[in-house]
Amino acid sequence: MLAIDTNLIIRILIGDHLQQSGRARAFVEDNRVWVSTTVLLEVEWVLRSAYKLPKPEVISSLKDFVGLPNVTLQEPEQVSLALDWTTKGMDFADALHLAAAQSSETFVTFDRQLASVAKLVGASPVRLL
Repeated sequence: MLAIDTNLIIRILIGDHLQQSGRARAFVEDNRVWVSTTVLLEVEWVLRSAYKLPKPEVISSLKDFVGLPNVTLQEPEQVSLALDWTTKGMDFADALHLAAAQSSETFVTFDRQLASVAKLVGASPVRLL
């Protein structure tokens, strides 16, 4: 299995560089690839910030990519949970942080919005400090 970087995923999802996009797509189709959670976090940020894609399109694109047969995620359960919470209104980075903390008693933050949205989406308890 081969680990891949953010730029390969961006090329597959955006298709903005004809040669690189085709090479990236073929590579993922022909090889089993491993994707770290940090790479997914960066992909979401690039799609939202650099490409200005709307949140629903970003999440849909991520779901499509992680569902490809040759893609293995570092933390599949956490990513799935984070994508679900993000679909319901949570920020993706916050959702990943909270999903990673599932085995903890609670997640402590100063972020009132995170605590509020976590409650609304049914996420783990968040405690404001």
